[in-house]
Amino acid sequence: MNHSDYDCNLGCPVEATLELIGGKWKGVILYHLLDGTHRFNELRRIMPDVTQRMLTRQLRELEACQLISRTVYAEVPPRVEYSLTEYGRTLEPVIQALRGWGMQHLTAVQNQ
Repeated sequence: MNHSDYDCNLGCPVEATLELIGGKWKGVILYHLLDGTHRFNELRRIMPDVTQRMLTRQLRELEACQLISRTVYAEVPPRVEYSLTEYGRTLEPVIQALRGWGMQHLTAVQNQ
């Protein structure tokens, strides 16, 4: 099967996927949530280069696409946890494939 076999009148499937998970941080967030639920500050520690504003924006976009869920606990201070939805879990093979390719790429670049 080649790329011309897809009816892109409905939209290119690759474009649709990248629209949901594209950008610098969404894939990384999804990758870390594969391990389980994380709180906002845990994600900030895992990804120290992301700003609080950007992380908040990316989490909201992933939640709006129903790829992650946000649970707020009525505590003082409030506790907020993020986890993959069942729908978000369907991206696991895609995220793992990106990770595998990225590791091969980094190794190749390092050996140049």
